[in-house]
Amino acid sequence: MGMRENQVSSEAIFETLTAYQKAAALHAAIELDVFTAIAEGANTVPALAKRCEAAERGMRSLCDFLVVERFLTKGERQYALTDQAAMYLDRRSPAYIGSISTFLHSPRLHRAFDDVAGAVRQGGTVLNEQGMLAAENPAWVEFARAMAPLAAAQAESIVQIFESLSLTPGRILDIAAGHGRYGIALASRWPETELVFQDWPNVLTVAERNAREAGLGDRHRTLAGDAFEVDFGGPYDTILVTNFLHHFDPQTCVNFLKKVYAALHEGGRAVTVEFVVNADRVSPPPPARFSLVMLVSTPQGDAYTQAEIEQMFTEAGFRHTDLYELENSFQSALFSYR
Repeated sequence: MGMRENQVSSEAIFETLTAYQKAAALHAAIELDVFTAIAEGANTVPALAKRCEAAERGMRSLCDFLVVERFLTKGERQYALTDQAAMYLDRRSPAYIGSISTFLHSPRLHRAFDDVAGAVRQGGTVLNEQGMLAAENPAWVEFARAMAPLAAAQAESIVQIFESLSLTPGRILDIAAGHGRYGIALASRWPETELVFQDWPNVLTVAERNAREAGLGDRHRTLAGDAFEVDFGGPYDTILVTNFLHHFDPQTCVNFLKKVYAALHEGGRAVTVEFVVNADRVSPPPPARFSLVMLVSTPQGDAYTQAEIEQMFTEAGFRHTDLYELENSFQSALFSYR
């Protein structure tokens, strides 16, 4: 007898409770460089096992799993990359983002999800007092190194927004710069730009290296310390506040943005990159899910709506805020003007 059309399935529950297996398999494939190996012609189990220095049984099992999850396709004896894998997981691709697995699959981030029920009961991270926000946390060095390729693509979208608005970035302060890719993209497009990276000393080494490799020379300098305590100097024409506000509660954000406002020229702008959730707080899916990430990894962070973010900037003194969707991204850019 066939299954009735209206019969309730438990499949989604099973798939969700085993989702960690999918993440682990993809992380392993990236670590073993399976996708690049297949793209370069090692597309059978024996060839992959030799190229990736793995057992044939292990390689067959992993690749078949990746076929099921639609990262690979399988012919009679050969594997091939799906379009998505070819674009983003082949190291030779300009759009390669496999490095993000280093941070997203890191033990530090995993530990934040070890006791979600505890975080729900407490209303914030149970890792320690500051969670991922602890001073000079090595996780942010991992983040800066791993997430740079993804950020580079978003940074080019920021450049395009500046061009579409006929704006020039002028003197830039890149707060919590991490990899520095947003500031580097602007400074590379406008050679007259002066760029200041602000972050913890251990993280600034990553931004400095990326700036040197981008050929910025003496057009950049660093400002080490806590973003809430260090003197920003200024005034600046553009202050970048990328992937920062979601770590804190609204009032902390307002107080911080007052400091940003004070460091800007009249007519200058703060450029924010954020996961912006709709008013229903359950859409679109990636920003909506991000609220839980902030719950388990920070004391009071959250994913905010456009209205909530605009209100923060208004309370900090900014005249108005415009939102722009970033191309091929789950995030948005907000331009707030002094």
